[in-house]
Amino acid sequence: MKRQPKVLVNIPVHLASIIKQPISISPNTSILDARDIFLRYKIGRLVVELNQKPVGIITEKDLSRSVSVFNQKPVSKILIRDIMTKDLITLQPEASIYDCAKLMQKHGISSIIIKTSKGKLVGVVTKTDLVSTFLIQSTASLPISKIMTKKVITVSPNDSIFEVESVLLNNQIHRVIVTNNKIPVGIITYRDFIPAKTFDLHNEFTDPEERSEIFWNAHLNELNVNKLSYLLTFSAKDIMTKNPFFVSADDVVYTAAIIMIRHGISGLPVIRGKKMVGIITKTDIVNILASKGNPNF
Repeated sequence: MKRQPKVLVNIPVHLASIIKQPISISPNTSILDARDIFLRYKIGRLVVELNQKPVGIITEKDLSRSVSVFNQKPVSKILIRDIMTKDLITLQPEASIYDCAKLMQKHGISSIIIKTSKGKLVGVVTKTDLVSTFLIQSTASLPISKIMTKKVITVSPNDSIFEVESVLLNNQIHRVIVTNNKIPVGIITYRDFIPAKTFDLHNEFTDPEERSEIFWNAHLNELNVNKLSYLLTFSAKDIMTKNPFFVSADDVVYTAAIIMIRHGISGLPVIRGKKMVGIITKTDIVNILASKGNPNF
């Protein structure tokens, strides 16, 4: 049997060399101020810091979800301490990039906070940093079809934004592809729900009980749609990023990684011909690093 070529070469990359200084906020920051920071810097997370020590982390998903979770509370009164994740996954700077990748894989997270043995914040390592590391170590020989997710959850351009966010939350995914006749025409992530207009939509067009119902109902039936028809004014096509970047199933993972890094995106539809046959994300690439030690890696 022909031996599979290795995907990664042994070029050492020290974790300390890819740690970045995060933008941090205090627990008493309002979510409106946090939203402005997310939009200004186009980032996916903020470290919550108190006395130079990390006490929490907040992501775009947390910010988007907070509007429905705290539906009885004015948006301006919701503080970061109310919605931040307090159970932090951390490493010390002496750890390896593979330790980092394995922790991300194990906990299903996109960043690891790096702190000293005394708990002082050093920085953060994200999936983007690890994908950049993959580019250094990759031999460019692994086809995308080998690691892509074949069963892709999609929405249509005319689905309401409430249905779209329900799909994201209930399936615990970070992005959803918008398709028309199986052709990818757009992509929606939690970042698309952050701008001020979506905060306003939640409050202007819903009452608390109905808003909670539509967000946490995994399958909207015809009765719900008719009952809440006034909620469905805004659709996926209004907030999606149009004409998303894509890759072919026959391309190599190295190509996908380059596109993700160059354009600051985390997932790409995979096509064969014009039809979508899968999706590849930064998570798939990080899993390659987490699997280092396997003979094929």
